[in-house]
Amino acid sequence: MTLDIVRLLELTGWRAFDVDDRGRVLAGSDESGSMQLVELADGERTDLTALPGAVTGRYLPGERAVVVQHDSDGDERAQLSLLRLDRTGPAELADLEPLVDDPKHVHRLLDVLPGRIVYATNRRNGVDFDVVIRSARSTEEHVLYDGGGLVGEVAVSPDSRYAALTVPAAPALSDQLLLADTMPETRADALRELTDRRAAARHLHLDWLPDASGLIVTSDFGSDRTRIELLEPRSGRRHPLVTSDSCDLSGSLSPDGATLLVQANDDGATRLALHDARTGAHRLDVEPPTDGWCGHPMPAPVWSPDSRFVALSFSGPTAPGDVLLVEAATGRCHPLTFSAAQLTGEDPVEPTAHRIPARDGESIPCFRYAPHEPDSRTAGSAVVIIHGGPESQSVRAFSPIVQALAARGHTVLVPNVRGSTGYGKRWYSADDTRDRLESVADLADLHAWLPTIGVDPDRVALWGGSYGGYMVLAGLAFQSGRWAAGVDIVGISSLESFLRNTAGYRRAHREREYGSLTEDADFLRAASPLNRVSAIAAPLFVIHGANDPRVPLSEAEQVVAAVRDNDLECELHVYQDEGHGLAKRRNRLDAYPKALDFLARHLSG
Repeated sequence: MTLDIVRLLELTGWRAFDVDDRGRVLAGSDESGSMQLVELADGERTDLTALPGAVTGRYLPGERAVVVQHDSDGDERAQLSLLRLDRTGPAELADLEPLVDDPKHVHRLLDVLPGRIVYATNRRNGVDFDVVIRSARSTEEHVLYDGGGLVGEVAVSPDSRYAALTVPAAPALSDQLLLADTMPETRADALRELTDRRAAARHLHLDWLPDASGLIVTSDFGSDRTRIELLEPRSGRRHPLVTSDSCDLSGSLSPDGATLLVQANDDGATRLALHDARTGAHRLDVEPPTDGWCGHPMPAPVWSPDSRFVALSFSGPTAPGDVLLVEAATGRCHPLTFSAAQLTGEDPVEPTAHRIPARDGESIPCFRYAPHEPDSRTAGSAVVIIHGGPESQSVRAFSPIVQALAARGHTVLVPNVRGSTGYGKRWYSADDTRDRLESVADLADLHAWLPTIGVDPDRVALWGGSYGGYMVLAGLAFQSGRWAAGVDIVGISSLESFLRNTAGYRRAHREREYGSLTEDADFLRAASPLNRVSAIAAPLFVIHGANDPRVPLSEAEQVVAAVRDNDLECELHVYQDEGHGLAKRRNRLDAYPKALDFLARHLSG
């Protein structure tokens, strides 16, 4: 067997969503074709859901029940339901007990408490998100926060008296930390600002100390790199616990307040260690599951309520995705799934890390996947894959697209251009608002570097999804003649029309990054590929979901029509049961082989 795209897309990946005191892990598996809930315990696997779309969930503490978050056909209007685990067989929609059932609005599970859930909802006006505590046994609800904005993270104190939460701050990719009192003397006392709304800083991974005297926060307040701090809510004082000048750090506090799991992001790979939460002192490293572990855990780790275990989601360049269970006392790491075994006998490509010189003396982090066996038809060609976000990072995780392209003989370059996270505040802020085209210019620097590794500069294509799709279109439009082809997946063709037509709650959030429709309309038009579509000279392949609430389908339709008017080859593939990307395997199996064949035609020597 060879590493063809169909085989790669059919591989099963796993994710960890929660863990209980017995070490049972609530996990996700995409074996069925979309992410469904399973339970991993004592070497056994129990399928829990068989819903139409991808789902996530959390255990309800102290009960054999799971809170399930699910939507319809990728519309992102998530609903929340209760699944009792005393039943047999995977649950369908009719088997769930509705908790929050309002398909017209978005609901997001934030936390689970004994007998209660904490969730965010935009049902009040369709734009702002309120934070609500709801009973899991009745319809009783209590609004914690209704001050507006897109709520990021929420942590309720162990005594349920306070809730710490983050909302967008004024600068891009910054948030403000607020403290909500669940029992204020007056409504005016209900909310307090813990940080300045004007500060350019992130506040992530909020965890209360057991006595509610302080918060453990991951933040880059006053520094370029994120670090782990103790913040005193009453005084506002900050005490650094674990810091690094070379890596972004993030921390997760055990429920007993004794241990910090510290993740160091080292150029897209992660090192894990356990630290003393009171002093920040290093206690022991987490033993990797394999030699040379350089993977990346996503999403965030979860602790068991008794603080004995941490469940992790792990993916590496040669591991599609696994669930790991870490013993807090010893740091030993136990793999509960073995996705790499599906590739036994194969030889997936592992990346090499590079720093590509930029026009202004900066260097662009980039991973290079070189094919093991060059193909005479594609030797010397390359595909550049740009991540979405833009506040995101390409990491050393498994990608079926990367592996399939390399197996076909293409060199694959995966850069972290300006605007990417993982390399400090200065780098992720370097493309904000009117600096948008600085990230596009990084693509030209990358193109200029390619001949140094034996790539033919006339046979290079761009591939990207979401904001990465914008980068594909911008590369073709602003750097005409450099790129041989482009694959745009749910991408933005006009920053102006995107902001006008995206969901209202997203517009209010995204204008901080891209610019305001009222104040920056001239620049939004100037930076939009659609307004330079006459300069596009390369064939284009476009994929979009009909139900996309983030980047509406109209973004794809308008650029496709304009490119076709220029008598260029342009394919459009729309999937009626998808949203922002392709969540269902059957659709990926239809779209991605066609996209790879498209690139092979245009990159062959």
